[in-house]
Amino acid sequence: MSLVCSISGEVPEVPCISPASGCVFERRLLEKYIQENGNDPTNGEPITPDQIIDVKANPIVKPKPPSATSIPAILKSLQDEWDACVLTTFTLRQQLHTTRQELSHALYQHDAACRVIARLTKEATAAREALATLKPQSGLPQPQATVQQMQVDKQQDDGEPVGLTEDVIQKLQDKASVLTAERKKRGKKMPDDLVVADDIRNYRPVASHPGLHSASIPGILCLDLCASDTNRVITGGADKTAVVFDKETEQVISTLKGHTKKVTSVIYHPTEDIAFSCSPDATVRVWSVQNGHCSTIIKTHKEAVTGISLHALGDYLLSCSEDQHWAFSDIRTGRTLCKVTDDAIGSALTCAQFHPDGLIFGTGTVDNQIKIWDLKERTNVANFPGHTGSITDIAFSENGYYLATAANDSSVKLWDLRKLKNFKTLTMPDRYEVKSLTFDQSGTYLAMAGTDLKIYLCKQWQELKTFTEHSAMTTGVRFGQNARFLASTAMDRSLKFYGIM
Repeated sequence: MSLVCSISGEVPEVPCISPASGCVFERRLLEKYIQENGNDPTNGEPITPDQIIDVKANPIVKPKPPSATSIPAILKSLQDEWDACVLTTFTLRQQLHTTRQELSHALYQHDAACRVIARLTKEATAAREALATLKPQSGLPQPQATVQQMQVDKQQDDGEPVGLTEDVIQKLQDKASVLTAERKKRGKKMPDDLVVADDIRNYRPVASHPGLHSASIPGILCLDLCASDTNRVITGGADKTAVVFDKETEQVISTLKGHTKKVTSVIYHPTEDIAFSCSPDATVRVWSVQNGHCSTIIKTHKEAVTGISLHALGDYLLSCSEDQHWAFSDIRTGRTLCKVTDDAIGSALTCAQFHPDGLIFGTGTVDNQIKIWDLKERTNVANFPGHTGSITDIAFSENGYYLATAANDSSVKLWDLRKLKNFKTLTMPDRYEVKSLTFDQSGTYLAMAGTDLKIYLCKQWQELKTFTEHSAMTTGVRFGQNARFLASTAMDRSLKFYGIM
């Protein structure tokens, strides 16, 4: 005798009997019916779940369906399942293809919109520049200008250098006197919180930021730190942009866009919230970091600008170019005060750097020449031969006595500016490259970036530490305040910081 549920008509798994009607039910179904209606399903008499009587019965084993009782039937079931999976996969592929097409169309529209915005921005910038150059005209007679003033105005209109005035030369001289006195005073005592050599040896990578520049054109080519707040870092990339980054908050402060080619050199003003960048597009740009706008464009060079250096006054910028000229420009007006070349050499310049006092500076050339220039006289006063490859970077020590130079000959040379000779050569392995050199603010340590990242102790010229964390060529390196940390950039698109863990 088999029990059949009066509700479902199937054999119950947990059979029970209703005392009101005496019928057999599936307990689960009966309890649900009573909760909803409060009476017996068959005769409608009131009943509660507590009155249900359980029936003891042997467990019922459900028979296999007819489709699973033979091998051909099982194979048929598996074939049906396979067909269903294939159809589902085909449908998903169709949906994926459609989604990809829609995404491609959306990206194309976004790119077109960005191009239109960039073109309109460029046209608006050009219109502003043109408006700024317009001179007010009036029917009233103007005061008669002196011949000298008329010549200066004509030079400015033509974009030609206007010359170093006596006022500018006096400002340079006064600043140099102050800086020389301060440097000599600092040279007698190192900063109290300067990191010692043993701590440098224990430096480890403490942070890495790989997402500052575009991944489509990878590579960070240069960096600089703000002297008054070394938590602020500016980097220049192959993606034609410069990025200002805050080390402490790990946030991008500003993205500086405007160059039409890669950014090869950047500088952060030591006391103001402005930055400078240069590019093979033959321009030097002055940026407002706060709003990311370009306030001044210096277009004195005819070919790629390869290096820039800010004068200690903070008002003038030195630039060098593949057009074989170096230029000294006013960052406030964008006017070039002087533009000089050395006809005796006739080779492209690769880098430039001011001496800490600001009255002399050095340049490097593609034909392995190091040249020292007098800014006031605009003349070449010394040459340092010895390298056998194109000069990649030069750096003056803060003590004012040492000059470090690097070239594509796998060597770094140290020069004594007092004796005008090479007193030390750091020879690297074959095919070793050096892209950037820097001394810390006290002149105690020298860092070089290239195939890897190295730190040397000056005077003894002892190698303290080598870092190999970058996966590509290291392109830039700078010390934090009192060498408490080190920052580096590389072609692997990352900005890294090193310090004591």
